Amino acid sequence: MRHHGGPGGAVRADQSLYRSMMPAAAAPVRRAAGVGELPIVVPRVNWLAGAAYTQPPARYADRVDAVFVHHTDSPNGYDCADAPGVIRNLYAGQADARQWDDIGYNFLVDRCGTIYEGRAGGADRPVVGAHTQGFNRRTAGIAAIGTFTAGMAVPKPMTDSIAVLVAWKLGMSDIDPRSTVRLISTHSLSKFPAGTSALFQVVSGHSDGYSTHCPGSALAAELPAIREAAARLQGR
Repeated sequence: MRHHGGPGGAVRADQSLYRSMMPAAAAPVRRAAGVGELPIVVPRVNWLAGAAYTQPPARYADRVDAVFVHHTDSPNGYDCADAPGVIRNLYAGQADARQWDDIGYNFLVDRCGTIYEGRAGGADRPVVGAHTQGFNRRTAGIAAIGTFTAGMAVPKPMTDSIAVLVAWKLGMSDIDPRSTVRLISTHSLSKFPAGTSALFQVVSGHSDGYSTHCPGSALAAELPAIREAAARLQGR
Protein backbone atom coordinates (compact mmCIF):
# COMPACT_ATOMS: atom_id res chain seq x y z
CA MET A 1 0.00 0.00 0.00
CA ARG A 2 1.46 3.36 -1.01
CA HIS A 3 1.02 6.43 1.14
CA HIS A 4 2.49 9.85 0.55
CA GLY A 5 3.36 12.29 3.32
CA GLY A 6 2.35 15.86 2.57
CA PRO A 7 4.04 19.10 3.62
CA GLY A 8 4.04 20.17 7.24
CA GLY A 9 3.31 16.70 8.58
CA ALA A 10 0.14 16.39 6.52
CA VAL A 11 -1.18 13.00 5.46
CA ARG A 12 -2.10 12.06 1.94
CA ALA A 13 -3.15 8.53 0.99
CA ASP A 14 -3.17 7.00 -2.47
CA GLN A 15 -6.75 7.92 -3.32
CA SER A 16 -6.98 5.66 -6.40
CA LEU A 17 -6.21 2.62 -4.22
CA TYR A 18 -8.87 3.55 -1.68
CA ARG A 19 -11.44 4.29 -4.37
CA SER A 20 -10.94 0.76 -5.67
CA MET A 21 -12.05 -0.57 -2.28
CA MET A 22 -14.93 1.78 -1.51
CA PRO A 23 -18.57 2.02 -2.62
CA ALA A 24 -19.39 4.76 -5.11
CA ALA A 25 -21.25 6.70 -2.41
CA ALA A 26 -18.11 7.09 -0.31
CA ALA A 27 -16.34 10.43 -0.41
CA PRO A 28 -13.34 12.11 1.18
CA VAL A 29 -14.09 14.33 4.15
CA ARG A 30 -13.24 18.03 4.04
CA ARG A 31 -9.67 19.16 4.44
CA ALA A 32 -8.68 21.15 7.48
CA ALA A 33 -6.06 23.89 7.23
CA GLY A 34 -2.59 22.39 7.01
CA VAL A 35 -3.81 18.76 6.99
CA GLY A 36 -3.91 16.40 4.04
CA GLU A 37 -6.88 14.36 2.92
CA LEU A 38 -8.22 11.49 4.93
CA PRO A 39 -8.57 8.28 2.89
CA ILE A 40 -12.09 7.93 1.59
CA VAL A 41 -14.48 7.17 4.44
CA VAL A 42 -17.77 5.38 3.96
CA PRO A 43 -20.37 7.70 5.54
CA ARG A 44 -22.59 6.40 8.30
CA VAL A 45 -25.71 6.76 6.16
CA ASN A 46 -24.40 3.84 4.08
CA TRP A 47 -24.51 1.40 6.97
CA LEU A 48 -27.46 2.90 8.86
CA ALA A 49 -29.92 1.81 6.16
CA GLY A 50 -32.77 3.57 7.95
CA ALA A 51 -31.95 2.07 11.37
CA ALA A 52 -31.32 5.39 13.16
CA TYR A 53 -32.44 5.74 16.77
CA THR A 54 -33.33 9.04 18.42
CA GLN A 55 -30.16 10.66 19.67
CA PRO A 56 -29.08 13.98 21.17
CA PRO A 57 -26.86 16.40 19.22
CA ALA A 58 -23.21 15.42 18.89
CA ARG A 59 -20.79 16.76 21.51
CA TYR A 60 -17.40 18.16 20.56
CA ALA A 61 -14.03 18.70 22.18
CA ASP A 62 -11.66 21.39 20.97
CA ARG A 63 -9.16 18.89 19.47
CA VAL A 64 -8.04 15.25 19.35
CA ASP A 65 -4.97 14.51 21.48
CA ALA A 66 -5.00 10.69 21.44
CA VAL A 67 -6.48 7.64 19.77
CA PHE A 68 -7.78 4.48 21.45
CA VAL A 69 -7.80 1.33 19.34
CA HIS A 70 -10.49 -1.31 19.88
CA HIS A 71 -11.75 -4.54 18.40
CA THR A 72 -15.47 -5.21 18.09
CA ASP A 73 -15.29 -8.78 19.47
CA SER A 74 -17.33 -10.00 16.50
CA PRO A 75 -16.59 -12.90 14.10
CA ASN A 76 -13.63 -12.51 11.73
CA GLY A 77 -14.91 -14.53 8.78
CA TYR A 78 -17.26 -11.91 7.31
CA ASP A 79 -17.24 -10.85 3.66
CA CYS A 80 -16.15 -7.24 3.45
CA ALA A 81 -19.32 -6.46 1.51
CA ASP A 82 -21.22 -7.46 4.66
CA ALA A 83 -19.35 -5.05 6.94
CA PRO A 84 -22.14 -2.43 6.87
CA GLY A 85 -24.53 -5.02 8.31
CA VAL A 86 -22.02 -5.94 11.00
CA ILE A 87 -21.72 -2.26 11.98
CA ARG A 88 -25.50 -1.87 11.96
CA ASN A 89 -25.78 -4.78 14.40
CA LEU A 90 -23.14 -3.21 16.66
CA TYR A 91 -25.07 0.05 16.55
CA ALA A 92 -28.30 -1.71 17.49
CA GLY A 93 -26.58 -3.41 20.41
CA GLN A 94 -25.21 -0.14 21.74
CA ALA A 95 -27.88 2.43 20.87
CA ASP A 96 -30.91 0.18 21.35
CA ALA A 97 -30.13 -2.71 23.70
CA ARG A 98 -27.74 -0.70 25.91
CA GLN A 99 -29.58 2.61 25.44
CA TRP A 100 -26.42 4.51 24.49
CA ASP A 101 -26.88 7.77 22.61
CA ASP A 102 -25.16 6.41 19.45
CA ILE A 103 -22.55 3.88 18.38
CA GLY A 104 -19.56 4.49 20.62
CA TYR A 105 -16.70 4.36 18.09
CA ASN A 106 -15.75 7.34 15.94
CA PHE A 107 -14.50 5.05 13.16
CA LEU A 108 -14.56 1.37 12.25
CA VAL A 109 -12.18 -0.45 9.90
CA ASP A 110 -12.93 -3.78 8.24
CA ARG A 111 -10.47 -6.52 7.33
CA CYS A 112 -10.14 -5.20 3.77
CA GLY A 113 -9.04 -1.80 5.07
CA THR A 114 -12.30 0.02 4.36
CA ILE A 115 -12.85 2.87 6.82
CA TYR A 116 -16.37 3.64 8.03
CA GLU A 117 -17.64 6.71 9.84
CA GLY A 118 -19.10 5.60 13.16
CA ARG A 119 -20.46 8.11 15.61
CA ALA A 120 -22.41 11.05 14.19
CA GLY A 121 -21.02 14.56 14.14
CA GLY A 122 -18.51 14.67 11.30
CA ALA A 123 -15.48 12.51 10.57
CA ASP A 124 -13.27 15.60 10.37
CA ARG A 125 -14.38 17.06 13.71
CA PRO A 126 -13.33 16.23 17.32
CA VAL A 127 -16.53 14.35 18.20
CA VAL A 128 -16.72 13.07 21.78
CA GLY A 129 -17.34 9.35 21.55
CA ALA A 130 -18.34 6.60 23.99
CA HIS A 131 -15.51 4.14 23.49
CA THR A 132 -13.12 4.37 26.48
CA GLN A 133 -14.72 4.96 29.88
CA GLY A 134 -13.23 8.09 31.44
CA PHE A 135 -11.21 9.10 28.38
CA ASN A 136 -13.66 9.97 25.62
CA ARG A 137 -12.97 13.69 25.50
CA ARG A 138 -10.11 14.81 23.24
CA THR A 139 -9.72 11.27 21.91
CA ALA A 140 -10.92 9.27 18.91
CA GLY A 141 -12.00 5.64 19.08
CA ILE A 142 -11.07 3.41 16.15
CA ALA A 143 -12.55 -0.10 16.15
CA ALA A 144 -11.15 -2.99 14.12
CA ILE A 145 -14.09 -5.15 13.03
CA GLY A 146 -13.36 -8.64 14.35
CA THR A 147 -11.78 -10.42 17.30
CA PHE A 148 -8.02 -10.14 17.71
CA THR A 149 -7.14 -12.12 20.80
CA ALA A 150 -3.90 -14.13 21.08
CA GLY A 151 -3.14 -16.22 18.00
CA MET A 152 -5.56 -14.38 15.67
CA ALA A 153 -4.17 -12.87 12.47
CA VAL A 154 -4.60 -9.10 12.09
CA PRO A 155 -5.02 -8.28 8.38
CA LYS A 156 -2.41 -5.88 7.00
CA PRO A 157 -4.96 -3.81 5.02
CA MET A 158 -6.71 -3.18 8.35
CA THR A 159 -3.57 -2.02 10.18
CA ASP A 160 -2.50 0.05 7.16
CA SER A 161 -5.81 1.92 7.20
CA ILE A 162 -5.71 2.38 10.97
CA ALA A 163 -2.26 3.97 10.57
CA VAL A 164 -3.53 6.36 7.89
CA LEU A 165 -6.49 7.31 10.06
CA VAL A 166 -4.29 7.82 13.13
CA ALA A 167 -1.86 9.98 11.18
CA TRP A 168 -4.62 12.22 9.89
CA LYS A 169 -6.56 12.63 13.14
CA LEU A 170 -3.44 13.35 15.21
CA GLY A 171 -1.98 15.47 12.41
CA MET A 172 -4.84 17.92 12.86
CA SER A 173 -3.37 18.69 16.30
CA ASP A 174 0.26 18.35 15.08
CA ILE A 175 0.83 15.34 17.36
CA ASP A 176 3.53 12.74 16.75
CA PRO A 177 1.86 9.29 16.91
CA ARG A 178 4.92 7.95 18.77
CA SER A 179 4.61 10.45 21.61
CA THR A 180 2.84 10.36 24.98
CA VAL A 181 0.05 12.50 26.40
CA ARG A 182 -1.55 13.17 29.76
CA LEU A 183 -5.32 12.77 29.89
CA ILE A 184 -7.61 13.54 32.82
CA SER A 185 -9.99 10.75 33.80
CA THR A 186 -13.62 11.79 33.91
CA HIS A 187 -14.99 8.60 35.42
CA SER A 188 -13.87 6.37 38.29
CA LEU A 189 -14.95 3.22 36.44
CA SER A 190 -11.84 3.66 34.33
CA LYS A 191 -8.46 2.41 35.56
CA PHE A 192 -7.94 5.88 37.04
CA PRO A 193 -10.20 7.69 39.53
CA ALA A 194 -12.05 10.71 38.19
CA GLY A 195 -9.81 13.76 38.17
CA THR A 196 -6.61 11.73 37.93
CA SER A 197 -4.00 12.71 35.35
CA ALA A 198 -2.85 9.58 33.50
CA LEU A 199 0.02 9.18 31.05
CA PHE A 200 -0.75 7.34 27.79
CA GLN A 201 0.85 6.61 24.47
CA VAL A 202 -1.06 8.86 22.08
CA VAL A 203 -1.98 5.64 20.25
CA SER A 204 -3.20 3.32 22.98
CA GLY A 205 -5.38 0.25 23.29
CA HIS A 206 -8.72 0.29 25.09
CA SER A 207 -7.23 -1.82 27.88
CA ASP A 208 -4.72 0.93 28.71
CA GLY A 209 -7.55 3.05 30.09
CA TYR A 210 -10.16 0.49 31.12
CA SER A 211 -10.12 -3.03 32.56
CA THR A 212 -10.88 -5.06 29.43
CA HIS A 213 -9.21 -7.49 27.04
CA CYS A 214 -10.00 -5.12 24.14
CA PRO A 215 -8.39 -4.63 21.61
CA GLY A 216 -7.10 -8.17 22.02
CA SER A 217 -3.46 -9.07 22.49
CA ALA A 218 -2.85 -9.70 18.77
CA LEU A 219 -4.01 -6.21 17.79
CA ALA A 220 -2.30 -4.64 20.82
CA ALA A 221 0.95 -6.15 19.57
CA GLU A 222 0.49 -4.23 16.30
CA LEU A 223 0.24 -0.82 17.98
CA PRO A 224 4.00 -0.05 17.92
CA ALA A 225 4.09 -0.67 14.16
CA ILE A 226 0.93 1.41 13.68
CA ARG A 227 2.54 4.30 15.58
CA GLU A 228 5.66 4.12 13.43
CA ALA A 229 3.69 3.88 10.18
CA ALA A 230 1.50 6.84 11.17
CA ALA A 231 4.59 8.91 12.02
CA ARG A 232 6.08 8.16 8.60
CA LEU A 233 2.83 9.24 6.96
CA GLN A 234 3.17 12.55 8.78
CA GLY A 235 6.67 12.94 7.36
CA ARG A 236 8.36 12.52 10.75
